[in-house]
Amino acid sequence: MVYITQGLLTALFELAADRDPASVTVALAVTPATELDADLPSEASVFTDMYLPDTGGSVTAVFGMDLSTPGTAGRFISHPDGVLAVTKADDLHEVVFVAVPPYEEECVAAFDRSGEEYGIEVVDAAPPPGELEDYSR
Repeated sequence: MVYITQGLLTALFELAADRDPASVTVALAVTPATELDADLPSEASVFTDMYLPDTGGSVTAVFGMDLSTPGTAGRFISHPDGVLAVTKADDLHEVVFVAVPPYEEECVAAFDRSGEEYGIEVVDAAPPPGELEDYSR
């Protein structure tokens, strides 16, 4: 089971819809469940924050890799073509959320690197205020 906040999921859907028909890839950060006001297992991590795509584009162009985003636990990818699965062209992470139009809760799934699907639980909680930290699992 993977956990994601309602606010983050809504923001990701809006970003995907705005970029459609192009796809979007977004790095996602987690927060330990113990730091949230939610009834979750204490060992759980919840996807709460994102790093906006296209930041550090010039650094990436020079070095050939994304040096502007710290290590993250997951990634959100939109597939405007409607394929609700991880593809060979996707940037893989420990957890990959894939969304397809019309970018609603019924149109998103979470996968591991090999393409096995995880269950998703949407959490109605806000991340704690402050700067993002690297809570990679």
